[in-house]
Amino acid sequence: MEEKSCHLLVLYASQTGNAMDAAERVGREAECGGCPSVQVLPIDRFEASCLPDEEIVIFVVSTTGQGDIPDSMKVFWRFLLQRNLSNQWLEGLHYAVFGLGDSGYQKYNFSAKKLDKRLSDLGAKPLIEKGLGDDQHPSGYEGALDPWLLSLWKMLNTVHPNILPRVSDIMDPSKRSLDHAKIEVIYHSSDKMQPDLLTAYDLEILEKVIESACSMSPAQFHYHDKKPQYLLQLITNQRLTNVDHSRDVRHFEFEASSNVIDYQVGDVLEILPSQNPAAVDAFIQRCNLDPNCYITVKARDTEKQSIYKSIKSLVRPIKLKNFVELTMDVASASPRRYFFEVMSFYATAEHEKERLQYFASPEGMDDLYQYNQRERRTVVEVLEDFPSVQMPFEWLVQLVPPLKTRAFSISSSPSVHPNQVHLTVSIVSWTTPFKRTRHGLCSSWLAGLDPFKSCVVHIPAWITRGSLPPPPPSLPLILIGPGTGCAPFRAFVEERALQNLTRSTSPILFFFGCRNQSVDFLYKNFWVAQAQDDGVLSADKGGGFFVAFSRDQPQKIYVQQKMKEESKGIWSLLSSGAAIYIAGSSTKMPADVTSTLEEIIAVESGMSKESAARWLRLLEKAGKFFIEAWS
Repeated sequence: MEEKSCHLLVLYASQTGNAMDAAERVGREAECGGCPSVQVLPIDRFEASCLPDEEIVIFVVSTTGQGDIPDSMKVFWRFLLQRNLSNQWLEGLHYAVFGLGDSGYQKYNFSAKKLDKRLSDLGAKPLIEKGLGDDQHPSGYEGALDPWLLSLWKMLNTVHPNILPRVSDIMDPSKRSLDHAKIEVIYHSSDKMQPDLLTAYDLEILEKVIESACSMSPAQFHYHDKKPQYLLQLITNQRLTNVDHSRDVRHFEFEASSNVIDYQVGDVLEILPSQNPAAVDAFIQRCNLDPNCYITVKARDTEKQSIYKSIKSLVRPIKLKNFVELTMDVASASPRRYFFEVMSFYATAEHEKERLQYFASPEGMDDLYQYNQRERRTVVEVLEDFPSVQMPFEWLVQLVPPLKTRAFSISSSPSVHPNQVHLTVSIVSWTTPFKRTRHGLCSSWLAGLDPFKSCVVHIPAWITRGSLPPPPPSLPLILIGPGTGCAPFRAFVEERALQNLTRSTSPILFFFGCRNQSVDFLYKNFWVAQAQDDGVLSADKGGGFFVAFSRDQPQKIYVQQKMKEESKGIWSLLSSGAAIYIAGSSTKMPADVTSTLEEIIAVESGMSKESAARWLRLLEKAGKFFIEAWS
């Protein structure tokens, strides 16, 4: 028993890499505190049936989509839900749960909350209250992780004094040491390499370069398939909002360069964006790297080597510059705190070392937020601010934020636009407190592409299932999609209009919202046409199209008000078996719209608000209430 209590197991379930980063920090701090045995594992590499054999387990889990558990956790979670497990199955286990989520979503940190309850139900004892990291916090999830870890180490030291014999060292920056990077970079002689240029017109070569880069990236889980499903060409780049309007929303149309695009309405298109070539060159020059040398990248970590072995056939040496361009976000994402800690070990100027150590400490968290996250400083900018730092490329590969795919709801029907896919995208830009203008990487890059230029840009893309399943023609629909939330519903309405030509279809009520009728009424002509005559949104078909212009009058009007005005029609359609689909910004809209629906159901049916909320939950369980939201 004494020997077993010296072992600390950290299991993480990550969808985008944040939970892995947090779990590795838990492991590093435990080692710093003198823990004799620390193991950090992805949850899908641990056999759930062995959980009773452990004494102390720390879980770090993210929540994805609309309260969903990460893909890597699904097998583990199904095992825990087995009915034959007794309430004493885990009575010897002490555990702690830290969740990563976004409070802008209704099911905030749902995975962590469910896991915490289930472990407790099975007899495990929590060391401390679950921690809930929030993307909305100024410092991101670390704003909650810092105090949570402090409480965890104090409690562990009380319950198991022998597990952290040097617990005070965890909070002492001078006691920290730097191990080797978890990444190994192998350099190859360029004489033996074939010139696979990223600008090559041979699409097969381009696909292989992207596949190899994504396969070698430490953040492989960002890519559903290492090889792009499609290489798309932009054929339409149309601004939907007025040119003089501050908000720039675009309609993009793409075609596949070779194979046929296969998708259904409600699907999501994920795009791997291109970075500014000047920024990539600046990073390579600042780090004294050779852009034309050929490299392969693999894990030193024995736990992760098996992953690399499984994809070894996909890996071929590629140019360092291509690897940076395709996998390392050097010019839009801000580095995490550990980046500053590692930098401090390589700073040769004493004042830089002291400042970096301060930024990496809990005391410096607020100042780091002001310097880094609030200004959205990029990796290139941070490195330029600390010129004495020369980090080995292995550490840069490990710590530079991964270049992530960007996901967009598809706004076209494949039946109406064969071999095309359309997107409705808000071009992101903002000004920082120090008056720096920042631009969203993917949206700004797409907006800058000219489909009529002779030089064709091939866009790596993947299609995945979204949160909005395609409805059958016989299903009545209530759609609520303000702003760019209308994107998936343009696809729904297009498809139903085509179905309506050959068969009987059920009605659709669509509630849309924007600021002004004259400047940002997205797809106005399309909606109005479908609301007239025999269109699928017309009153003659039992449907309706209702728009809230929030700024066209002194009193702001939102979709919720329009919904209340049509409460009888909404309840009538719900009573006939309609499904509800909501899409748009995750900030307040989904919660406000859901609350309005509960109010409408309560008023029109005569039931209480609590009963109306339960009625909606049953609708969700029946597969007739869906939300797709984005921050």
